[in-house]
Amino acid sequence: MSVPTYDQFIEPILRFLADQPGGASARDAHEAAADALQLSEAQRQELINSGQATYKNRSGWAHDRLKRAGLSSSAKRGYWKLTEQGIAYSLENPAPLPQEKVERLAIGFMDVKLRTPTDAIPLDVELQANPSPLSATTSPDDRLEQALKELRDAVAVDLLDNLLQVSPGRFEVIVLDVLHRLGYGASRNDLQRVGGSGDGGIDGVISLDKLGLEKVYVQAKRWQNTVGRPDLQAFYGALAGQKAKRGVFITTSGFTAQAIGFASSVDGIVLVDGTKLVHLMMDHEVGVSSRLLRLPKLDSDYFDDEA
Repeated sequence: MSVPTYDQFIEPILRFLADQPGGASARDAHEAAADALQLSEAQRQELINSGQATYKNRSGWAHDRLKRAGLSSSAKRGYWKLTEQGIAYSLENPAPLPQEKVERLAIGFMDVKLRTPTDAIPLDVELQANPSPLSATTSPDDRLEQALKELRDAVAVDLLDNLLQVSPGRFEVIVLDVLHRLGYGASRNDLQRVGGSGDGGIDGVISLDKLGLEKVYVQAKRWQNTVGRPDLQAFYGALAGQKAKRGVFITTSGFTAQAIGFASSVDGIVLVDGTKLVHLMMDHEVGVSSRLLRLPKLDSDYFDDEA
């Protein structure tokens, strides 16, 4: 018998976390769900293509849906905890959940975006686009694209959670790693962290040439609050103090319309919000890894008589 689909893991994960008011490790949640579903040893040994246990993968997707519904959170790396809303939901909805409520949790929040402040303005409209709903006549290629987007969205949420949990100093290092993967600096040593007290609003410096004659200055803010115009003005002033022509302001949150307007009115400032940052991390494999899928495609030229 195959492992149950991820929607069947949603209630076991919800009930287990409801009994753990302080939260619990993802590992314990995986095992609790497997026990609640009475998985056999053979089912627990089943693996997906990446090598992960299938039941752990599906537990993870179940928790992803609870997070998107606002019922749970990743309190810290590898640690899950119901939100106040999740605790209230579990009390208001005794077991067993009706099938329609399970389906609502499984598919009703798939398009929930990354956490951004309500007054933040998206920098990249393409990253905010909602996918078209799938239908019975959707082609396999379209379904594959949809699945890829869903996987990226889930990793993006996890990346942002982890970025918000690291120390400010570690976040500055991660930002410099991302910029290096983007091609800034001839080597990683050309990107130096200078953050700390008295940094004058500068957290990192990138030397674009070996002699250090041309530099880009970086400010990295591990914030949940929106970055406003005063923050950008202060950064611009710090750049002027360094007689710098270029600066990159990177945050885990977002920018207000006034902040974006100020950056557009001056030369040399580039903005990167949390959504764009995590997509850059995925595209350039900073803090993530990728797996290759072998997709067969007919080579019609092979069957040509003249081949």
